Amino acid sequence: MTQASPSITLQINGQPCTVAADATLLQAIRSAGLQVPTLCHLDGLTPVGACRLCLVDLEGHPKLEPACVTTAAEGMVVHTHTPELESYRRMAVELFFAEGNHVCAFCVANGACELQDVAVEVGMDHSRFPYQYPQRHVDASHALFGLDHHRCILCTRCVRMCDEIEGAHVWDVGYRGSACSIIAGLDQPWGEVEACTSCGKCVDACPTGALFRKQDATAEKQPHPERAQQLAEARTDRRWRNQ
Repeated sequence: MTQASPSITLQINGQPCTVAADATLLQAIRSAGLQVPTLCHLDGLTPVGACRLCLVDLEGHPKLEPACVTTAAEGMVVHTHTPELESYRRMAVELFFAEGNHVCAFCVANGACELQDVAVEVGMDHSRFPYQYPQRHVDASHALFGLDHHRCILCTRCVRMCDEIEGAHVWDVGYRGSACSIIAGLDQPWGEVEACTSCGKCVDACPTGALFRKQDATAEKQPHPERAQQLAEARTDRRWRNQ
């Protein structure tokens, strides 16, 4: 007989919630039928807490905590939507738009963009910060895909997808500060990286139009963020059957 996993009870927005002892706060929030915005998180990949949109307020904690990388604990009192949190989230989204070149009308992900969706969710209709209009480039060296650095928000989903699911580790993060960017191989043109299997998983994982298929025109990108979880579960099932 399989022994039941230990569970804990915490309070989320005034309501009790019981989850597995190793669950993250994000998992607990979702199990309670609630949502917080995320961009870097993708089920099936290791959480990294990069976008900071899932910050929550924990009573008794001196600072806000990212729900995706914080383990739930017995007796926690969690608040997911306070005026402070809503202000921080809107500010974060405004900065994403201000530091890149997100011209939705020309983007392959228009209408299917998670950054666009989050902007609507947090009520962002303009940015209070000056637009930087950075001079970035588009890597079209791959035969099938392209990388538009103007639209990259450094969520690192592509890095983790390629490393953890495909096992090719084509992508990484290079440079620092405002020059920080996603790089292919040893900072090579994507099409020259022999490790790339042309599987397209990184394109499916991208929440914006930064990674795209060359045949896609404006508003034609069809992302498949669920693939990471499906592939991770399939791999786990295969290992279990082989034991």
